[in-house]
Amino acid sequence: MRKAFSTTLAELAQRDDRIMLLTGDLGFMALEPFADRFPERFINVGVAEQNMVGLGTGLAESGFIPFLYSIATFASMRAYEFIRNGPIMHDLPVRIVGVGGGFEYGPAGPTHYGLEDLGLMRIQPGITVIAPADHQQMRTALLESWDLPRPIYYRVGKDDRTIVPGLDGRFELGRAAVIGTGRDILFITMGAIAGEVLAAVETLAQRQVGCTTVVVSSFNPDPTEDLLEALSRFPLAVTVEAHYREGGLGSMVAELIADNGLRCKTVRCGVGTTPSGLTGSQAYLQERHGLSRRALLQTALQLLVEA
Repeated sequence: MRKAFSTTLAELAQRDDRIMLLTGDLGFMALEPFADRFPERFINVGVAEQNMVGLGTGLAESGFIPFLYSIATFASMRAYEFIRNGPIMHDLPVRIVGVGGGFEYGPAGPTHYGLEDLGLMRIQPGITVIAPADHQQMRTALLESWDLPRPIYYRVGKDDRTIVPGLDGRFELGRAAVIGTGRDILFITMGAIAGEVLAAVETLAQRQVGCTTVVVSSFNPDPTEDLLEALSRFPLAVTVEAHYREGGLGSMVAELIADNGLRCKTVRCGVGTTPSGLTGSQAYLQERHGLSRRALLQTALQLLVEA
């Protein structure tokens, strides 16, 4: 999604000279489509995320629309107080761009796993959270939201190739995209892990298990109406997120079910323990934490046996 983000942002910057791009010494071989075309609007602030948010806050207050780019765990946590006290409390159009959520930086070790970012941002009602599922939806989401008059946190995946089948780049702020019409299991997912979910759904279909998948791409606003409609039709829902189980998508769905008295059993698939010092590829870590297509398939089949 990084290429889609950078090229689309460059297109928008051609139309609007308020757009600026700041990076915390990251994005080499990814941000060049913007940096090469608009060097006067591209700033490498160095490894200084707190300062980057402070600078971005000042730029936004001066009339610019700054995009602040860093790895998800650093973008969301290292400058969290600065994000809250700056753009959120002053309702300024600063865009925090966190790249590589979940285990996308797997070989770099636990310090680089983005497992808290969506939950941290979701609990701040003054910031919109957008997590596209693939590069096509990344482009649509950026085109639809870049000039929103409030802060935004974008979770941008590293994969510029995988396409989520049936999504077709659809994005509407505060709405969810529905894929499929199966009636046995409802999957609800968010972000790049949607590709693994749809792969598991395809295998389930071969075993005569019909699934519907709801792709959630934003918090604040939440797709409440779409989720309530879907949850009311299913006895079983499985949420899947490359994130801790607490605080993110699964928590939001569980809260909706409780607040509205729905009778839908919900199983939350996410990371349940603090990762150990063991590192590896994204695929290896997703398998280890039950988020691979194979693991999701086994979870779904077991739930059907227990139903």
